[in-house]
Amino acid sequence: MTRARRRVLVTGGAGFIGSHIADAYLAAGDEVWIMDDLSSGRRENVPEAAHLVEMDIRSAEDVRNLFREARFDLVNHHAAQIDVRVSVTDPAKDAAINVHGLLNLTEAAIEVGTRRFVFVSSGGVVYGEPELIPTPESAPKGPLSPYGVTKLTGEHYLNYYRHVRGLDYVALRYANVYGPRQDPLGEAGVVSIFCTRLLDGAVLTVFGDGEQTRDYVFVRDVVAANMLVSDLELPDSGDIDDRAFNVGTGVGTSVIGLAQVLESVAAVQPGRKHERERPGELRHSTLNTGKLRAHGWAPAYSLEQGLQETYTFIRDQRAGGPA
Repeated sequence: MTRARRRVLVTGGAGFIGSHIADAYLAAGDEVWIMDDLSSGRRENVPEAAHLVEMDIRSAEDVRNLFREARFDLVNHHAAQIDVRVSVTDPAKDAAINVHGLLNLTEAAIEVGTRRFVFVSSGGVVYGEPELIPTPESAPKGPLSPYGVTKLTGEHYLNYYRHVRGLDYVALRYANVYGPRQDPLGEAGVVSIFCTRLLDGAVLTVFGDGEQTRDYVFVRDVVAANMLVSDLELPDSGDIDDRAFNVGTGVGTSVIGLAQVLESVAAVQPGRKHERERPGELRHSTLNTGKLRAHGWAPAYSLEQGLQETYTFIRDQRAGGPA
């Protein structure tokens, strides 16, 4: 039985992850709009078949008018201020984009009867420094940055909208996503940074002892999770954890371990230097993904496979090859 073609909005769809998501919805036969202010997203990431709307989610009037015109069936919300350092130095800007921008979208979605709202949260920040690793969705929440606070706040707002105003939503708590089109911004940006330095034959900089661990998940596996939850039947009752899914591998990789794999992929070892540990950095973050796996999702890419594809993409892009 063929699924009906949906009208899908991907906010932040000119960015690293969002553009891959837009590709997937188009491949599934959906009509796709991309809303992006291009402050960090790239026009060249936008699929030709998508409708690009250059817009700031902080403009309530512009957002409302677009929703009234297109009447989206599904919203996939990737647009965000994602730099933890910016959130610390300018928490008002962080909240304006990540909270007020979200509210503009949810109000517009409710008005036109959007059937599902997919929200990108963060498994790397909402749990703070977790006691249990790998960390499940039910773990205590303790964000240690304004960015983490806004992501957790977004989940609470959406849960309110679901209970009181009937907006169906699901939240995806990402681990550290990496892959082609990646920007060096953010924690998983270390993959892009290391790849670039290896291509230059430059020494890799490691902060602290390099034994900090993160859960690195390849972007194509993240895309598969988004496609799954876009249609997944979910319970009507419950709290934010009932509507949230961790997206990661369940395996922690140290910075040193990441460097070793990339050195092997690049077949070069330019050396490493250690600098002072960055204040406030989490020591360990790895996500328990059993809940999403119970619905049939599982990472298809090993760390080695994902890093090989990412390194090859960055190498070819620098050489003027395929984007």
